[in-house]
Amino acid sequence: MDKFIVKTQSRFEMIDITKEVSSVLNKAGAKEGTCYLFVPHTTAAVTINENADPDVPKDILMELDKAIPLSDNYRHIEGNSAAHIKASLFGSSEVVLVEDGNLVLGTWQSIFFCEFDGPRTRNVMVRFISAV
Repeated sequence: MDKFIVKTQSRFEMIDITKEVSSVLNKAGAKEGTCYLFVPHTTAAVTINENADPDVPKDILMELDKAIPLSDNYRHIEGNSAAHIKASLFGSSEVVLVEDGNLVLGTWQSIFFCEFDGPRTRNVMVRFISAV
């Protein structure tokens, strides 16, 4: 298993990590198989979505804040319950197929690290399982 670090700059952000994941796969010599991504954090997540228009991630974060506001009489003493809820909704893992050494993603798709309680230094774990 490999991992890389993501340093987030704001409280809420979605960072395209597709190149970093591809780099890990290239170093591993991945050709055909499955790439498993895991974020070992309770206030961060990973997702796949459009990256052709930079407003899409901004819109996602904007709507999440409407649905799950930062303050809403939460009981969690640390004050980051909204981040925990958002991370749970998005999830801590993704699976992406690998073909001919490349991630199999749609034309507009990218892999995003989702920060809901930053800025922080985070880890993304990557495991490649060969099909052969």
